[in-house]
Amino acid sequence: MFWNEDIGIDLGTATVLVYLKSKGIVFNEPTVVAVDTHTEKMIAVGEDARQMLGRTPGNIVAVRPLRNGVIADYSITEWILGYFIQKVVKSRFLCRPRVMVCIPSGATGVEERAVRQAVLQAGARQVHLIEEPVAAALGAGIHIEEASGNMVVDVGGAQQMWQ
Repeated sequence: MFWNEDIGIDLGTATVLVYLKSKGIVFNEPTVVAVDTHTEKMIAVGEDARQMLGRTPGNIVAVRPLRNGVIADYSITEWILGYFIQKVVKSRFLCRPRVMVCIPSGATGVEERAVRQAVLQAGARQVHLIEEPVAAALGAGIHIEEASGNMVVDVGGAQQMWQ
């Protein structure tokens, strides 16, 4: 519904996937932000910023704000989250979506609070965190409430960024 938009975000080291409940996956972009170091303004996000890696003048830096699945640069992560949330809700200025964010299973309490706070600052009404292997199991149709053995292997996409 218009006022209760639900968004799922897989905030990965290599890519950000944004899922909109009403439309499915709406963004699959690299986790890269181009920043002007003089003005501290965001120049580009996602694929546009990735194309700038290694090709920018001295005052523009292309940054990957996550390392090993957790926030390495809080303010840039907040910018990238705000950018994607704003693109999803577009001009619906009264719409503050509920957001579910995947976090690594080994994330500490401090890292979880940082993600939660960044998403709230980016414009979410509510934030829920889910561990990546649990989200993968649910997405694969595994009934996690059943007492049966299943193995979920989440290899992520971080190796893409080095190729």
